[in-house]
Amino acid sequence: MKVIDMHCDVLYKLQKAKGRLTFQDAPELDVNFERLLAGDILLQGFAIFLDPEVPVEQKWKKAVEQGNIFKQHILHRDGKIKMLKKWTDLESLPEGKIAAALTLEGVEPIGQDLNRLEQVLDSGVLSVGLTWNNANLAADGILEPRGAGLTQFGREIIHRLNERKIFTDMSHLSVKSFWDAIQIAEFPIASHSSAKEVCSHVRNLDDDQIKAMIAHDAMIHVIFHPLFTTNSGTADMEDVIRHIDHIAELGGIRNIGFGSDFDGIPSHIKGLEDASKYQDFIDVLLKHFSTEDVAGFANQNFMNHLPR
Repeated sequence: MKVIDMHCDVLYKLQKAKGRLTFQDAPELDVNFERLLAGDILLQGFAIFLDPEVPVEQKWKKAVEQGNIFKQHILHRDGKIKMLKKWTDLESLPEGKIAAALTLEGVEPIGQDLNRLEQVLDSGVLSVGLTWNNANLAADGILEPRGAGLTQFGREIIHRLNERKIFTDMSHLSVKSFWDAIQIAEFPIASHSSAKEVCSHVRNLDDDQIKAMIAHDAMIHVIFHPLFTTNSGTADMEDVIRHIDHIAELGGIRNIGFGSDFDGIPSHIKGLEDASKYQDFIDVLLKHFSTEDVAGFANQNFMNHLPR
């Protein structure tokens, strides 16, 4: 069963490695070319993410560098990995190809310059999260103690994303930022978040947020980080399924997808250690859900929510 995964941090890991790792088959990468093939991945989202410690004056350069890594090292597979220029291109993806989508996790690289945002979108970024866990010029993140919401600049960014039919990523936003954003985003998505009712980690979505996402017919991509999966911090596939069950019980059976956060997490779900293990997860899901529902989680739910 073909799989869509909306979030990984392999670009960040490759940038830090400074040429020491190859995307083809490096075992240090949770997501590499061979593992995408083994997992039968239809689409992988590749995030541009910068360490918060990167100095302000270097953020744009570092983000551009990750974009170049994407184009030079991820796409350079004899045409086997194809970059999406718009979401609906996924519907006409040639047989045997893997789609790759570039995303931005935090708008710090653009500073206060909306023209830079346009450059980012022109380069092919198809989903934008306003911030990571911290506060920036657009919004407060979930770990900012102040807990404020969107700034006027953040609202302007979302309006631009709406115009360009780009996803606004709700993962990592503070609670106030989430509620501000859900009111104006035409294409909201949670690229890697699970259910707070099942695991109380602050990065997860509470039931009211999940219901709001469902009401806006938005996708919620369950994350494979053990710390976001169980309160004990260790987890297996059945623990991930509890999150899927919970979102489904809230009415979101057609809004569930996957957002592994591979290469951005320090530990792994038992049995789901990298992208090659996805079909094992599909087999376990089929013991709990119908084939139609599992196909929805794997790819069809997302296909039904492509921005148009």
